[in-house]
Amino acid sequence: MHFIPEDLDDYVVAHSENEPELLQQLTRETYQKILQPRMLSGPYQGRVLSMISKLVHPKNILEIGTYTGYSALCLAEGMQPDGILHTIDINEELVDFQRKYFDLSEYGSRIHQHLGNALDIIPSLDVTFDLVFIDADKENYSNYFNIVIDKLSSGGIILSDNVLWSGKVLNTLFKKEDTSTPALIAYNKLLKEDKRVETVVLPIRDGLTISRKKDS
Repeated sequence: MHFIPEDLDDYVVAHSENEPELLQQLTRETYQKILQPRMLSGPYQGRVLSMISKLVHPKNILEIGTYTGYSALCLAEGMQPDGILHTIDINEELVDFQRKYFDLSEYGSRIHQHLGNALDIIPSLDVTFDLVFIDADKENYSNYFNIVIDKLSSGGIILSDNVLWSGKVLNTLFKKEDTSTPALIAYNKLLKEDKRVETVVLPIRDGLTISRKKDS
């Protein structure tokens, strides 16, 4: 989605931080070998994720939805030296691909992969998270929020991707098979109304929400 003219968007990207070489390699191989490569965060949003992580400087990160590992590596850039990133995905076919690039990075030993349903895995993690990135099945966004909010540190950040859903969140009528759009509309409403967090929606790419857990 382009919220500003394309030539101005190109200017924004050109004057933002460059994408690291390893992530360029990951992107090329994803497009060559993996289905739905558009699921990648992409270089500009990746630098946004990296910057937010560096500002938060988290000890523990949770990522829900790994895909080929691009966003995990971006988030890992801001981790504390003894930090750990837990990333969860349900697709076992991508585990080796993810691990290849994790191990090529300087963060490999500190990125823990979890395979399976995030709603089953998250309760088993005895960890308090400083930064959470939600980028998985849209139907469960509200469930993910409700299951992680009590595991989030005071002042911790939840990032939620695709919250504008190519503009479809403005729709009032949905096809029967479209379960993602109404789920995202409900999720955006939840973030706005839940008193435990303060939320800002950023019109970056397909929409990125920053929600901060209020100090207890």
